[in-house]
Amino acid sequence: MTSIKRLGGAQRWADVVIHNGVARWVEVAADMSADVSGQIQHVFRQIDETLSEIGSNRDQLLEVVVYLASLDSVSALNSAWDAWVSPGHAPIRACVQVGLQGNCLVEMIVVAAVE
Repeated sequence: MTSIKRLGGAQRWADVVIHNGVARWVEVAADMSADVSGQIQHVFRQIDETLSEIGSNRDQLLEVVVYLASLDSVSALNSAWDAWVSPGHAPIRACVQVGLQGNCLVEMIVVAAVE
C-alpha cells in the first residue's frame, strides 16, 4: 500500500496531502484585505510556492476548482488565469459561486502531479 504524506496543518486539516504521486491542497489569500484581483494574485503566488515546496511546477497541475464569492469576478479570474497558466499545460478547471466567510473572495482547491 502506498503511504499518504501530510504536510503542515492543524487538527482539522492538512496543508497538503500527497498520495500516489498526486498532491492536493486548498489555497486562500494570506491577505484578505485585498480586492478580488489582489486575492487571486496572492493565491496564484501561494500555489507557486507550494508547487516549489513539493517538487512540482505549473506544468504538473491536474485540476483547479475555483470558488468565488461572486461570479461577477470571473473576468478578473480569467484575465489573471490566462497570464498565470503554462501555455499548453492548462489543468481542468471548474469555477463556482459560493458563500465564503469573512473577507475571503476566492478559494482554490489544487491537484498536481508530484514526481
